[in-house]
Amino acid sequence: MFSVGYNFDIPCFYKKYLGFECPWCGFQRALKLLIEGKIVDSIGMFPALIPLILMFAFLALHLIFKFRHGNRILVSLFVLNVVIIAVNYILKLI
Repeated sequence: MFSVGYNFDIPCFYKKYLGFECPWCGFQRALKLLIEGKIVDSIGMFPALIPLILMFAFLALHLIFKFRHGNRILVSLFVLNVVIIAVNYILKLI
């Protein structure tokens, strides 16, 4: 699907100039894999992608429907995503 010989990826500033990956490295590749239907590969590349998508989807629904405990749920989802990204980054550095 995306293998047409063009590379539209935005290069990572950290990796390019500092020589190490940033916490978001793998996001673009994981999004491409998810769009191609390769869910397991996408999770392996960037585990926080699906929780991030769910969080933003819930945010959009909360802005429309004003859920009673929507703010608490969003904060919980945000914390979950931060933890997933931090743990994934630490494991990449090890």
